[in-house]
Amino acid sequence: MAWHQRDETGSEIVPSQSHGPNSSPQTSESGQVTPSSGSSPNTVDRRHSLPFTPADSKPRAVDSDDVGDGHGGEMYELREFDGAGTDADETDDDDEDSRMIGGRRRKRNARRQSESTVASFQLYTPDEERVIVRKFDRRLVVFLAFCYMLSFVDRSNIGNARIAGLEEDLQSRPPREDYFEWALRAFYIAYIAFEWMSLLWRLVPAHIYVSLVVLSWGVVASLQAVVTSYPLLIALRVLLGIGEAGFTGVPFYLSFFFKRHELAFRTALFISAAPLASAFAGFLAWLILWVGENLPIASWRLLFLLEGFPSILVATIAWSVIPDSPETAAYLTPRERKIARLRLRQEKVQQHSHEQSSSSSSHKIKSPSSTSGLKAKDVLAAFKDPKAWLTAFMFFLANMAYSTLPAFLPTILQEMGHSELQAEALSVPPNILAFVMVLLVAKMSDHMKSRSPFIIMYALLSASGYLLLALARPSEGIISPGIRYFAVYPAAVGFFCVVVLIIAWSVNNQPDESQRGGGFALLQVIGQCGPLLGAQLYPDRDAPFFETGMWTCAAAMFGVAMLALVLRVYLARLNRKLDEDEGTGAEEEVQGLVEPGGRVKRGFRYML
Repeated sequence: MAWHQRDETGSEIVPSQSHGPNSSPQTSESGQVTPSSGSSPNTVDRRHSLPFTPADSKPRAVDSDDVGDGHGGEMYELREFDGAGTDADETDDDDEDSRMIGGRRRKRNARRQSESTVASFQLYTPDEERVIVRKFDRRLVVFLAFCYMLSFVDRSNIGNARIAGLEEDLQSRPPREDYFEWALRAFYIAYIAFEWMSLLWRLVPAHIYVSLVVLSWGVVASLQAVVTSYPLLIALRVLLGIGEAGFTGVPFYLSFFFKRHELAFRTALFISAAPLASAFAGFLAWLILWVGENLPIASWRLLFLLEGFPSILVATIAWSVIPDSPETAAYLTPRERKIARLRLRQEKVQQHSHEQSSSSSSHKIKSPSSTSGLKAKDVLAAFKDPKAWLTAFMFFLANMAYSTLPAFLPTILQEMGHSELQAEALSVPPNILAFVMVLLVAKMSDHMKSRSPFIIMYALLSASGYLLLALARPSEGIISPGIRYFAVYPAAVGFFCVVVLIIAWSVNNQPDESQRGGGFALLQVIGQCGPLLGAQLYPDRDAPFFETGMWTCAAAMFGVAMLALVLRVYLARLNRKLDEDEGTGAEEEVQGLVEPGGRVKRGFRYML
């Protein structure tokens, strides 16, 4: 392995120190060029080079101003050669990228195997990478989570509006008992029919797409405040479903910015806005009901108006906040934009090697332009993938609970004997607990780089909560009213955690971007049929205990646990086959790890 430095014309130059007029380059026994005195400081091209980290020192945090600032310090461009020369086909298409992708230094003494090793290999430090990840968390993920919170409020506040007088004001004469169920059903029919819009995240600039989608549902949600009949409300719910369907591709979009083992926590930050939204909507509904008692406008109309209008304001902010890709984030420095792109390069190589594991070209580093975009063939291939269908059916079952209990919880609590205000207030604590637990569970799942154990555990937890609710009829003398209320907690915590992990698991286990898009679309199309069925589980005739809905949701969550176990066994089998094909005994998923001897293992492995 030789280390070379080149000027802008491609000619080799030797590194020099910025001090010492009489220095000359030295070569170590290992063949590594080391700086010594003798060369002019101007010999080194500082505009594109990066700081060199000595082999026996720790990586130094490098500020973006260090690159080419002329402040002294050794500046190197590092390249890796395999001993066979440089193949033109293997040259990176992007000159900027090729100057930052350096090679590995071969060392006599084995270093501790860690992600910081790879960070050094890629010429940026772990500290720099953490800074970029934190910026994406604060500026991108939190903003998208806030948008989703508004989306979930606008979607689920119909349950709060129902007990605030919507049913009495909009019901026809003679009344139709299924109007409210149709208002829920209409939303999910449109939501399912337009799930294909999740692919548009890769085809339309994200800042334009997000702004238009958020604006659309904000306008429609606010217009619900002026409807005069259930048919008009149902029509607006159809439009609301179309607008919010376009936003479901956020986890797919986040995969453009984060590594596989980082995705569950970021998906959790996004999805956890749902229980937070339910808690916020419950508190806001309680506040609006309390204030609205002395106002001339109906409380439910004020509820729709106040909870829908903020989305319109947020849509204008999204235009300047949402980046189209990591390298276009305005809040990153030029160096950080390069690192944000390069930190995902290793996974692109893994994904490419999964497609062409028998070809030596599978180890070539492609430019971003060669791997971006969606390929129709690969998108459609996801529809023939058993693991995509298994996760989709898991999502279908989990969604029966996830999308219905928040909407029906105020009604269920009111049927327990609580007043309207008490029902709104009591719906807040279960959602707050679910919000906290979703973040903790997702963080643990990312740390362990595993999904199925947590999905199985929390699916069973949710099923146990639903079983307690199903056995709550007083005539049977099994469950007291207090226990019945507290059974809502494990039910809600369980299905919220399960939904987050299923989404992350689906995105994790598609080997390339096109298949991720196709798999995610399938996940949403099949999965969102769950709420369509779930809307039928709590008819008024089953009040106040809704045993049918509780038994059905308990069975659904047990089904999720079983399918997760089946999928884990299937993925483990696929990983063993990949091990055999590569001729290695490695059993762990590679996420930037370096094997003993310095060889980077590039093989793709499914996350279990």
